[in-house]
Amino acid sequence: MKRLSLLLIIFFISILTTTAQKVYSVNYDSQADIKVFVVKYESQADLKVYRVKYDSQATGNKGLWFFTDYDSQAQKKIFFVDYESQADLKIYFVEYESQAGWRNKNKIYLMF
Repeated sequence: MKRLSLLLIIFFISILTTTAQKVYSVNYDSQADIKVFVVKYESQADLKVYRVKYDSQATGNKGLWFFTDYDSQAQKKIFFVDYESQADLKIYFVEYESQAGWRNKNKIYLMF
């Protein structure tokens, strides 16, 4: 019983620490896990995103995104929509890593 409990704890910890910050931009909305709209102003965004250079930098669910070359490498597939009303998530690209983060924590589940 202790062994099963230990395995369950390890499983849940791995789920909580594995967050989807490695993304792939698909060509069609039907292929996407999440539909994303890029807003003009930071105040309109649900998530402020900083695009990192290396996949190892894309840790935690805090807006540090690494765009993969292949969909199989990504944790989430996203599609950029043309209209805000079509989006599941509104993002704003920031210039500095320290600016990244959630503005609307109600949508944080989308990137798990």
